[in-house]
Amino acid sequence: MHTVLPISAFQDNYIWAIMSPDLTHCAVVDPGDPAPVFTFLEENNCKLTDILVTHHHHDHSGGVLELHEASDATVYGPSHEAIPYCDHRLSEGDTITLPDIDIQFKVLDVPAHTRGHIAFVGDNMLFCGDTLFAAGCGRLFEGTAEEMHRALNKFAALPGETKVYCGHEYTVRNLQFAKEVEPHNTAITARLIDVEKLAAAQTVTLPSRIDIERDTNPFMRCDQPAVKQAAEKHIGHALTSPSDVLQVIRDWKTQVH
Repeated sequence: MHTVLPISAFQDNYIWAIMSPDLTHCAVVDPGDPAPVFTFLEENNCKLTDILVTHHHHDHSGGVLELHEASDATVYGPSHEAIPYCDHRLSEGDTITLPDIDIQFKVLDVPAHTRGHIAFVGDNMLFCGDTLFAAGCGRLFEGTAEEMHRALNKFAALPGETKVYCGHEYTVRNLQFAKEVEPHNTAITARLIDVEKLAAAQTVTLPSRIDIERDTNPFMRCDQPAVKQAAEKHIGHALTSPSDVLQVIRDWKTQVH
């Protein structure tokens, strides 16, 4: 298993640094801000060799060009989105190998938050940008609830031990909302207690794991009776599909959090 370290950026972003086994090289995922990456490279005495980008939003891609020009790192990004610089445009079915990091990733298409959003899966790790959060999912800026439901199902099908590296520190707020949706879910209650302790100590709450998300993330539980009933109660009428449930709870969360 590779060492993966968080680089904090902006108010609540994480840029993930994937280290080579000897810790001399690294790849970074979604570098919206180049400055903390340069600081990380200097402090850890490592060379940036690869940049992975999940989607076009500036807080995930804004530092790509400056980092590439300074390091000549190879940039991998989505086929269907414009980012500041890209060597290899990727879509589902593509596989990339990062020889300096000694790792290989498969690419998944996960549109919904943005139209061309992708994710990277390899070595029991998922780098999912703003599609999946710990106990949450991204807003539907450019896609539909049906697309988000399909994307989250792709993630849910991964091995339970797969570590989930999200783009933001939203875990406490997401779990607070999850508890509103499923107040009797003891897994959510226990996880919220643990995560609030981490947050109080100013400790990173990530990565999560796929098996944890299956148990505590309402957006991955839209086929569960308790989640469906909560969504129907909130909207005031019956819902016919899991994607309809997802739409209701996504709108609900936007209103209250």
